[in-house]
Amino acid sequence: MITFDQVTIEYDDAPGPALRDIDLTVEEGELCLVVGHTGVGKSTLLGAVNGLVPHFTGGTLYGRVTVDGRDTAHHPPRELADVVGVVGQDPLDGFVTDTVEEELAYAMEQLAIPPATMRKRVEETLDLLGLADLRHRALHQLSGGQQQRVAIGSVLTAHPRVLVLDEPTSALDPTAAEEVLAAVTRLVHDLGVTVLMAEHRLERVVQYADRVLHLPGDGHVRIGPSADILRTSTIAPPIVELGRAAGWDPLPLSIRDARRAAAPLRTRLTGHTPAPVRPAAEHDRPELLTARKVTVAYQGVPAVREVDLALRAGEVTALMGRNGSGKSSLLWALQGTGPRHSGTVAVADGATTEDPHTRSAARARQLVGLVPQTPADLLYLESVEQELTQADSESATGERARAVLDRLAPGIDGATHPRDLSEGQKLALVLAIQLTAAPKVLLLDEPTRGLDYRAKAQLIDVIDTLAAEGRAVVVSTHDVEFAARAADRVVVMAEGDIVADGPTADVIVASPVFAPQTAKILAPLPFLTVDQVTTALDAPGQQEARP
Repeated sequence: MITFDQVTIEYDDAPGPALRDIDLTVEEGELCLVVGHTGVGKSTLLGAVNGLVPHFTGGTLYGRVTVDGRDTAHHPPRELADVVGVVGQDPLDGFVTDTVEEELAYAMEQLAIPPATMRKRVEETLDLLGLADLRHRALHQLSGGQQQRVAIGSVLTAHPRVLVLDEPTSALDPTAAEEVLAAVTRLVHDLGVTVLMAEHRLERVVQYADRVLHLPGDGHVRIGPSADILRTSTIAPPIVELGRAAGWDPLPLSIRDARRAAAPLRTRLTGHTPAPVRPAAEHDRPELLTARKVTVAYQGVPAVREVDLALRAGEVTALMGRNGSGKSSLLWALQGTGPRHSGTVAVADGATTEDPHTRSAARARQLVGLVPQTPADLLYLESVEQELTQADSESATGERARAVLDRLAPGIDGATHPRDLSEGQKLALVLAIQLTAAPKVLLLDEPTRGLDYRAKAQLIDVIDTLAAEGRAVVVSTHDVEFAARAADRVVVMAEGDIVADGPTADVIVASPVFAPQTAKILAPLPFLTVDQVTTALDAPGQQEARP
């Protein structure tokens, strides 16, 4: 179905080829997972399948890419639209209509599918992806996860023979991600659809893949069965890291298989107390932000319902919940820029408190900083240096934004356009801009979207540093593995209410939906992360038993 024949792709301004001498055949009805660190060429590989590379992105393609017998060098994307469906990293970039129902029908209209068939497919897709209640909703009013489901649905309605998915679950809560992946695997097994998928959250998808394509960063591709490739890969989900540490062979890729292999490991770990994920916090930490009865409504529909929340100095809080539960609305209300129907927010500033909602935008930033789901929304100048200079002009501390950025992500060229940065670099730039205002409270909305495991580890280091400086940090996230490693406390929202609030270990282990892979495999033992397991195995008396 998809064939790469000695394919090399070069960009004029790049030091070397993005892809080099790729020979690859993806058969009909195969699900292939593309893995690799940020910037190694995954999006280039996916873009070559439907002709976006090089017809849209530029660059030079050597060799031959064919899809269902069509050479992409001679067939631009519009001539492949009936065969290949593409879902990009940012759903908003692909929307062309105003409402959910219209977006689902648009691709079919362009392919001249009969109206009766269109109606049936729209209804099927609305039910499949849980969008029926949103059919008339404006796309810009949807949460990030809801937008991602619409983007996937708009491709599925055209019934393409090849699906190219670039991080399809990055903005989805665990349950929604499982539903989307279940729908994709049904298409593979029941209809023989070929799927090429790139995803950073490998823990969600690796068990469904027939093969893994690993891009190590030198332009080449390693291809093989998932367990074989991931055993030596530089990027792997927690289940694989745990399997490596325990010496399991064959390497399990599903929770079921891992639990079967883990009985001896659970016996060895019995009686061990996991090391704390983060340093023990002081008990008398002052409250930096206090919210009381905060309510947010849009056109009379409540998004946040009388929420009470207190944030303390040095504490990292993970804000979790399904898509549309009110997390982003709450963050914007706390920052002061978003709407707030009722309630109060008090931010400590020395001996006094201030409500950011009643202050100027500049003053609100000094009280509470917020990095939105799409950091690029805050980047509007022509170069990184211009963005940093603008931030310096509004600095509340005198610390240069460039110095902050170099601590977060060293080596970014000031002449680079912000839109040309990787997702991790954009996040670092916006974080540096916000930190120049010296807020004591920092809110991060889905900061792990587009980040690989290495970049997430670097982000955790940054968050730990911010907390150590005495700031209160809130991370809204669907990434349970990240929350298990980064947070002291987890707050879970549903239908605009807080339904759980407590220490990370207590909250996320209590729910199978939010439990990380290590906790599921080793339950009922209280281990959350692979690092906790390896620390216990390295303890005196355990080392000689290690494989």
